[in-house]
Amino acid sequence: MNIAVGVLLLICLAIVAGWQRSERKRNAAELELGRTMQLFDVSLEVNSTIHKQDLLVKIMETSSRIMNAEASSVILVDEEKGELFFDLALGTKGDEVREIRLKIGEGIAGWVAQTGQSVKIDDAAQDERWSSKVAKRIDYPTRSMLCVPLISKGKIIGVLQVLNKRDGAHFSERDLQLLESIASPIAASLENAMLYDALEKTTATKERMESELRIATEIQMGFLPRQSLAVSGGPAESPSATAQTQAVIRPAREVGGDFYDYFPIGDNRLFFILGDVSDKGIPAALFMAVTMTLLKGKMTAEMTPGELLTAVNRELYKDDSSMFATIFCGLLDVGTGQLLYSDGGHCPPYLMRQAGNVEQLKGKKGLPLGVMEDMEYRDNEVTLAIGDRLVLYTDGITEAENRQLEQYGFTRLQQLLANEQASPQTRLLDRMVEDVDQFTNGAIQSDDIAVLIVDRKPSEM
Repeated sequence: MNIAVGVLLLICLAIVAGWQRSERKRNAAELELGRTMQLFDVSLEVNSTIHKQDLLVKIMETSSRIMNAEASSVILVDEEKGELFFDLALGTKGDEVREIRLKIGEGIAGWVAQTGQSVKIDDAAQDERWSSKVAKRIDYPTRSMLCVPLISKGKIIGVLQVLNKRDGAHFSERDLQLLESIASPIAASLENAMLYDALEKTTATKERMESELRIATEIQMGFLPRQSLAVSGGPAESPSATAQTQAVIRPAREVGGDFYDYFPIGDNRLFFILGDVSDKGIPAALFMAVTMTLLKGKMTAEMTPGELLTAVNRELYKDDSSMFATIFCGLLDVGTGQLLYSDGGHCPPYLMRQAGNVEQLKGKKGLPLGVMEDMEYRDNEVTLAIGDRLVLYTDGITEAENRQLEQYGFTRLQQLLANEQASPQTRLLDRMVEDVDQFTNGAIQSDDIAVLIVDRKPSEM
């Protein structure tokens, strides 16, 4: 009987032990299922948006809920500065928190970002790594905390921390393991969101720059005459001649440093300029705008071109700029054909005579504007006969290069002008630019191009 009772007891114990093992397995399975569902929940949350700010909110809210914590935060790594920063901080003191930056290695979050190791802390204030920089700013007491690295593609991009387990309890090792598991999908989604955010910012910056460049181009073109100009010379009732002026410009970029202008002085004189700033792009355009403003502002009916350039040069030199501008400035008496001109280191213009010869216009040259403060610019004089033509250009023509790095040069330009001797102004302007394009044969335009033509023609009665 005793033996039977013993056997029965052993059987009962075996059944109980089996049931306990089964219960433990069931509990473990339930815990694992719960953990899997939590991870699935996190994955759904963090993959529901690609926008970084929205994602950070979801990460913090989801982490706090799953870990049963009072608060959560994501601190990102600034690789260039070697710092941690709060890209998003909620609450009334969010702006103050966003101003805080921690050095890599500073505080618990900095230590995690530096070592790549997770930590569980029951009393934050007693930990030697603790930094109260954030807590003091927001007046929020931190008791217990978990902090884990956010690692994407082997690189630490930030840290995730949860603060203060609810009901005053401490976080457990299982909590830490769960947070580490949560950190993996969070890091992947955060990396994608950061890339998308950077792309959006780059696109927005590019669109803003393109818009600003369009506006800058419109402003720059607004400085230049858009229509050809005809100025008559001689008696008002029977003018003996007419000067016709037209120009074209093609910047190497959206805006550039080449410039021109022409306008009448009095009843029968034509003033014209063509210049080339030493740089390209926005800086050159600004220097060009200042130069043109000074030229127009200081020009008077009594001034010669040399006197004008001398006065403008003094003002430009005061700006202490590293840029300068070559310039050709002319004042034509349309009735007599007398041309006074001053040359500030510019390309030599071509004089196309009615008789058919094409020659470079020589004269005493000065330095470009803005190079030497006390430069005195000299006046030169030549007479344009009826039917003569003056062609001004910038070095974007003669120094244009093809794919073999050969330059267009003066010889080819002079030959083109000789071939187009009888062409109207519009045709000649087009042909000069077309011939440069044919020569360069698809090579990138490296410098601005500008051409200005002045014709002295018989007046039409």
